[in-house]
Amino acid sequence: MTVLTTDHPAWIETGSGDRARAVRTPSGLWVLTWDRDGLHTRCVEGTEDVKPRFVSTHPDRLPSSVPGRLRAEADRLGVSQRLANPWLWDAITTAVLRQVVRAGQARKLYRQWCKAHGTTVEGPSGELATAPTPGQVLALADEQFDAIGAKFHRSALQAAAEHYETHAADWIGLEAPELAAALTAIPRIGPWTAAAAATDFTGDFSVYPHDDLAVRTWAAQIAPDYPWPDKKDKAFGPLWTGWAGPDRTALHTLTLSTLTWGSHAL
Repeated sequence: MTVLTTDHPAWIETGSGDRARAVRTPSGLWVLTWDRDGLHTRCVEGTEDVKPRFVSTHPDRLPSSVPGRLRAEADRLGVSQRLANPWLWDAITTAVLRQVVRAGQARKLYRQWCKAHGTTVEGPSGELATAPTPGQVLALADEQFDAIGAKFHRSALQAAAEHYETHAADWIGLEAPELAAALTAIPRIGPWTAAAAATDFTGDFSVYPHDDLAVRTWAAQIAPDYPWPDKKDKAFGPLWTGWAGPDRTALHTLTLSTLTWGSHAL
């Protein structure tokens, strides 16, 4: 069995229970659909020269020392597929809009942001939207951020847009660890936001902020009997990465499998 990882807020559940999402690649605008027959991709604007890329994760690559319940649930899910976000700007935007808000609120804010200021296309069950471009962000008035609840994120988005227009060509070719480090040069982009954006773009979850609330929450729900560190205890990150040791693939698999358990479609 293969499942779709739907942690990114652009994935919309249709009335029939399927999933759909609009994405930009360097060459075109695409509509992606996941249904009982699997994944369908359709270029609706531009060219198909650069296609969306999905990262597959197999539970066989989990660290050998993970708790049995984590392994059992990963085995139950089987192979997962997650879109490596083809547009670095969207990955940065998504990570910025997650700052200081809960997951549900961040998902709602991201969708409002895209619908209000981005590009809309017709999906299988209504409109889908992509994020506004850096140029569009820089052209927005302050009150346009405020109107959708993004007042707190305004300065970070504006700074990110300015830096993206200058440095994107250099950033896009970097590996995940180097990209995460480079993005911290943007004002109001700290290590957590930078790592989340780099992970989303590259599909490499070995650099994800592993003590993120989502990871901790799903891990505790998967294995409630395991003695997890308290939420305020900084021991979770070292515990999590310690199971994988220097094996980045194992750490990637552990983290992405856990997030997939919390957000996926069959």
